Amino acid sequence: MSRLFERYKTEIIPELQKEFGITNVNAVPRLAKIVINVGVGEAIQNAKLLDAARAELAQITGQQPVISRARKSISAFKLRKGVAIACFVTLRDKRMYEFYDRLVNIVLPRVRDFRGVSPKAFDGRGNYTLGLRDQLVFSEIDYTKVDKSRGMNITVVTSARDDKKAFALLKKLGMPFRESQ
Repeated sequence: MSRLFERYKTEIIPELQKEFGITNVNAVPRLAKIVINVGVGEAIQNAKLLDAARAELAQITGQQPVISRARKSISAFKLRKGVAIACFVTLRDKRMYEFYDRLVNIVLPRVRDFRGVSPKAFDGRGNYTLGLRDQLVFSEIDYTKVDKSRGMNITVVTSARDDKKAFALLKKLGMPFRESQ
């Protein structure tokens, strides 16, 4: 078990139960999954770029990414339906907690000019999405082998029904939210 999951079970569940008046332990909000998506728009011209993005995402997550294809053709972007343009990974259970722990304690503090993540990036159903502009903030990536800087979207899916409970859960799990002005 990861140290974050142990802390969640021993400290965070009782705190959330007390804060929201939840009597059933199974009704307490928890992390369901984390989805990391890397869009590679240039893969339309050069399919090799997608292979590099896929290899880097595999290094970061420790899991083999899935290729995502275009759902429809968009002539303005010279995009045809079915062309591979992105890759993503869905993390659950042990790998999810280990990735979240690394993200909060190692990766986010390495982001340049970091003042905290926005507390407004919830979707209304208790899920949180943040974007990173560069994959080099992950220590697993060797910057000498990187051909191009790629961003990624990280979506933290929780079992919370609303943003207020999800915010409390992520805050207690260590997410460094920016103080709103």
